[in-house]
Amino acid sequence: MKNRRVIVTERIAEEGLELLRAELDVDYRDGISRAELLDIIGEYDALIVRSVTKVNEELVSRGTRLKMVGRAGNGIDNIDVDACTRRGIIVANTPDSNTISAAEQTIALLLSSVRHTAEANAFLKGGNWDRKPFRGVELYGKTVGIVGLGRIGSMVATRLRSFGCRIIAYDPYISDERFERFGAEKKNTLEELLREADIITVHTPKNEETYGMIGERELAMCKDGVRVVNCARGGIINEKALVDALRSGKVASAGLDVFDEEPAYNNPLFEFKNVVVTPHLGADTVEAQRRVGVNIAEQVIMGLKGELVPNVVNLPTVLREELETLRPYIDLARAMGSMYYQMEKAPVDRVELGFSGEIANQETGLLTIAFLTGLLSGVMSEKINYVNARIKAEERGIKVFEKKEDKKLKGYVNLITARIFNHEHNLEIAGTLTGGGRPYIVEINGFDTDLYPRGIVVLAENDDRPGVIGPFTTALGEAGINISMMRVSSKDGVNMMAVSVDSNVDDATLARLRSVSGVRKVRVLRFK
Repeated sequence: MKNRRVIVTERIAEEGLELLRAELDVDYRDGISRAELLDIIGEYDALIVRSVTKVNEELVSRGTRLKMVGRAGNGIDNIDVDACTRRGIIVANTPDSNTISAAEQTIALLLSSVRHTAEANAFLKGGNWDRKPFRGVELYGKTVGIVGLGRIGSMVATRLRSFGCRIIAYDPYISDERFERFGAEKKNTLEELLREADIITVHTPKNEETYGMIGERELAMCKDGVRVVNCARGGIINEKALVDALRSGKVASAGLDVFDEEPAYNNPLFEFKNVVVTPHLGADTVEAQRRVGVNIAEQVIMGLKGELVPNVVNLPTVLREELETLRPYIDLARAMGSMYYQMEKAPVDRVELGFSGEIANQETGLLTIAFLTGLLSGVMSEKINYVNARIKAEERGIKVFEKKEDKKLKGYVNLITARIFNHEHNLEIAGTLTGGGRPYIVEINGFDTDLYPRGIVVLAENDDRPGVIGPFTTALGEAGINISMMRVSSKDGVNMMAVSVDSNVDDATLARLRSVSGVRKVRVLRFK
């Protein structure tokens, strides 16, 4: 892959750069100017950034070769994911790499703020000795409200339990089981949490829903003397409202690692002695930076090789171990999708996908995307991949429906079914995996078949009578085409032949096959 180029515009660990250099042509340009990046971005297949480089419409529109944007870190507020998705550009981040570091920084800021550690440190080093101004409070017995019980929030909960804190949490997107697992009492509304908490710490992404979610109104609901910590993203706690609450004494102390505008200079919050601040250090540990650099390098390499990548932002979230389970089903779904326009010419109106058996308990959204990728790749001039397939289907007016049932269907442990509708009729396909994980198409329009979706398959329908199959296979043999596998099934006086062949079927041979007496229809399917 040395002909593939990646530009790294911000600092990542040397271990990550070494991995990239072993596989790709790497241009490491930490601190490159915006103007220069815009001029040269069209020369690269991948871009790796941190939090400074703005990957927006302007940039990606010039990145005509871009296949992947890697964010070395967790947040993606500097990346226009929609703009990337429309162009089929994969966006991946490293959400697990800095989890421990961010959780520990949260605890450090909380302890420092409730015990006046930073202020006392400066006081003592300034040649003074007096304990009275720095009397703090214990964490023991305090109620800590965690807003966002994801990866970092749950780690904070685990660590604060060891201090003897009561943990309450609000997260409308997390299951009840997760609250129980981390010993957090579930609060159904943010208001409930704010009214009960002695300490509030936020661990949510920054988006339209969460930006400014704790403002003047919310802080007024809190207990007098509440303490707040933000190690997530600047702006989740409204800074002006926090300044006012600190001045009035409503908020007793704050620990802040992130700010609405970064780099932050002359921020009004810096004026308060009871506010401990750090310059976005949440992920800045030796261990976290090594993990971030290595993980994003691995993901970029996988993406440029055409492999499915864990932690893709613009795909359904799939863990690495889940991806291994899904991979053969992804191949099957894509192959099923690729069959339609090789068998039909009419535009698709609607797709109904069914997932039966154990596979129904997996993240089937990725299988739907794989099916759509297979469906559209052969008929659109634009680049179609797992990232933009659903958008392109919507643009073509294709409605997509999913149905999941965790029981066996037609005797198969796992079965994927597809019904593809056009304005005239519909095509029905079903597929499964063998015990060895090999994909098979097991039904086409009610005909039972064992079609291995690889290479070239001649699919024919003929009258169910003697004297048809022999001349048909003879025609293939006389054209020098070897048959590697053949399956014939019957329904209502009609046969379907699925014939796997070892070489291409040219137009002349195809015309001869169609001329065989009793043959109704012949199509050639080509699978990757």
